[in-house]
Amino acid sequence: MNIEPQTPTTKNPPEQFAGDVWLDVIAVPHGPEQRAVVAKVRFAPGARTAWHSHARGQYLHVTQGRALFGGRDGTVIEVLPGQTLYTPPGEEHWHAAAPDTFMEHVAILENADDPAMTTVWLEHVSDAEYSSASDAGGSTD
Repeated sequence: MNIEPQTPTTKNPPEQFAGDVWLDVIAVPHGPEQRAVVAKVRFAPGARTAWHSHARGQYLHVTQGRALFGGRDGTVIEVLPGQTLYTPPGEEHWHAAAPDTFMEHVAILENADDPAMTTVWLEHVSDAEYSSASDAGGSTD
């Protein structure tokens, strides 16, 4: 066993995120027999992902702030610290910090057979989509 090397915090790219979002890698596969990826992701108030999906689904465990998660059917779910949201494989969604608070979550997912296909990035969430979601405040389903 060993202590994993610490990697520098990186800022997520504007092609996939709106606003300031930082990533700290916690765990990545050591070889082809492993698939788990775990990261801590921090969002500035109002920051959000673009629409995307994951080949094998994703767990997001909120550790700070108030998170908003949106789906293509217009559903928005508010997730609070200590709660975990699961997104099934292939489901298009986005996640964001509420407009008035930073938000942090731990993301847990498995790489696809082709790691380049683990996450499929799509178009940005429009300001209108985000405003509509943040005005509604989401629901705590």
